Amino acid sequence: MLRSPRSIRVTLSLVAPGTRCRRPSPGVQLSFFRSRKLLWASCPAMQPSLHSPQHQALVPCSDLASRKYTLIYAFPAIRGLRALSRFKLVQTGVTGVLLPAVYYSYLQGQASVSLLSYTTGIAAFAAIMLYTVSYYVRRVVGMMYLDHTHATLKVAHLSFWGHRRDVYLPVSDVMTLGDTGDSPGEVILRLKRYSCSDTLYFSTRLGRVLDKNGFEKVFGTLSR
Repeated sequence: MLRSPRSIRVTLSLVAPGTRCRRPSPGVQLSFFRSRKLLWASCPAMQPSLHSPQHQALVPCSDLASRKYTLIYAFPAIRGLRALSRFKLVQTGVTGVLLPAVYYSYLQGQASVSLLSYTTGIAAFAAIMLYTVSYYVRRVVGMMYLDHTHATLKVAHLSFWGHRRDVYLPVSDVMTLGDTGDSPGEVILRLKRYSCSDTLYFSTRLGRVLDKNGFEKVFGTLSR
């Protein structure tokens, strides 16, 4: 069963660097305030922190966080990805600390050019790998929850530092599998929104759908 997107959506961005989501016009925001229809919030506890502008808050953060949610999807390997992300941070930090010491030793005539080149190469490789690993790991969905009204989807993924980051999305703004063009049998599926092009990734084959009915209310039927 497919859902048609609502004409007006106000969402918290899930953001990839360099992308922007549509924002409601001041007139739309004013009409929401006048009618007291409290919608979505942006707060430190739920901002994705992927270096893009955040939307203005329209509702207290505690209103979304205090709602009752049911776990509908879990990806057990997210713990391994978290460990990998933190390992790359430590590795990059260690090479970053050693590099100035090697350069100082070289200037003092206590280190060879080959050692300097080797250390510089390792540091550069570690920085590139940190960026690459972080770029993809941050886009893997660890868990998804659905509130009791079936109106809000809570998505948990990792931040750059390997911490858990929660974002809250209106279900009406989340594309079904039919709208993203993904087949339920594919290994990697995309979590996309109607309001912007940002993309996260999850897998029903590598992960676990714990509440099929709730999952299908968001993404449509899982049968082919």
